[in-house]
Amino acid sequence: MFQKGQKVVCIDDEFPPHAHELFDRVPKKDSVYTVRAIYIGRGNYTKDESGKKDGEIGVLLEEIRNPADPSLRAGLNGELGFNSERFAPLLDNEDEILRTAEKEDKDLVPA
Repeated sequence: MFQKGQKVVCIDDEFPPHAHELFDRVPKKDSVYTVRAIYIGRGNYTKDESGKKDGEIGVLLEEIRNPADPSLRAGLNGELGFNSERFAPLLDNEDEILRTAEKEDKDLVPA
């Protein structure tokens, strides 16, 4: 499982249409993110579906902030997060390749 601060890559960005009404931003496939927090999720977006998929592992990402979860009871705080199965760990050599590619992009000068 993931750890706080770990780099992950999104492998699944196929969200149901109603998810886009709840989230300000969602992860994009092949993009790299940093795990901000890990929690036990309930596996659904609405109160009507609450409890049907309890136990999924959710993650919050440093690069994406979303609104409070509308399904929580009044007075409780909690941000909408993402199922950890949408991500894979970024391997050390992938991280090095990514840093090298980013550096090369910065070094390019338009003609």
